[in-house]
Amino acid sequence: MTSGPGGRIVGVSLNQPGNHTESASTGTELMRAQSIIADLHAGMASVITGHDALIRTTIAVLLARGHILIEDVPGVGKTTLAKALAALIDTRTGRIQFTPDLLPSDVTGVTLLHDVEGRSSFRPGPVFANIVIADEINRASPKAQSALLECMAERQVTVGGRTYRLPDPFLVVATQNPIEMEGTYPLPEAQRDRFMAKLEVGYPSAQAELLMLDQRDGEDPLDALRPVVQATEIAALTRFVHTVYISPVIKEYLVAIVAGTRAHPAVRVGASPRATLQLAAACRALAVLHTRNFVIPDDVQEMVGPVLAHRLVLAPQARAEGVDPAEIVRQVVTSIPVPRPA
Repeated sequence: MTSGPGGRIVGVSLNQPGNHTESASTGTELMRAQSIIADLHAGMASVITGHDALIRTTIAVLLARGHILIEDVPGVGKTTLAKALAALIDTRTGRIQFTPDLLPSDVTGVTLLHDVEGRSSFRPGPVFANIVIADEINRASPKAQSALLECMAERQVTVGGRTYRLPDPFLVVATQNPIEMEGTYPLPEAQRDRFMAKLEVGYPSAQAELLMLDQRDGEDPLDALRPVVQATEIAALTRFVHTVYISPVIKEYLVAIVAGTRAHPAVRVGASPRATLQLAAACRALAVLHTRNFVIPDDVQEMVGPVLAHRLVLAPQARAEGVDPAEIVRQVVTSIPVPRPA
């Protein structure tokens, strides 16, 4: 690795050594992936107008075997986005409406005792699905929120001393309102760290909002969506994404960025090692979205904000000053030399 002008790294190979041309099988996998991705993107774009970057990141997290947290004000399409993704995949979908009186057993399920001899059976909760929509997750108590910790990290549920595996693929798409709004409980750090990415929908542009008025005209576009891919195909695609190559210099770049969040003076707790792993997985998935079987710095720079910002715990002074964690991530990325191909 050598440093060029301005501290940028030059003269490095980002492709897999000895494999600069794709094999026939890899090319076929990439073509199949592009077909699936295009169908998913088109279906979601028909419902969520003017949010291509949001849709792209959502698909990347799905293929990276991550979980998504969508935060924004009511009415901008958080739940609609989650329902659109679920409708496009022919699979089991569970929905949990998080409320202040929700119990952990309402999420994971309950063991029922049938007679005095101790015979019992397990009644699975809505979390036993391939896609779980956790709607308004921060309106439930921390005790109810914690029911998802084991599910998201280990893809299993333990109830009554017995462990039950969750189906594959398994994706949690959670929505939440900003914590300043009435009746919300902030997610604990451990819960936030289990979400691969946090996304914001935002208000549509005036043109997109006009198009929405023209397209809907009293009809719900979700009703027109049909499955375009099987759950087994998504599972196979996630396995292919795991084979995408990350060169040593890109790995060093990832680690340097994550380490930079821990050293920033405005941050009390930086991004975790789990964040490093999930950033790498998200970059692999984004590379596939761009029809590549190797990761480049542009992938890292696109995914680093959604993957890292929500994990940062700010120092008290920074929190009092209203410092934006996303801005801290941008500062860190700017300070790290960027690997460039030879």
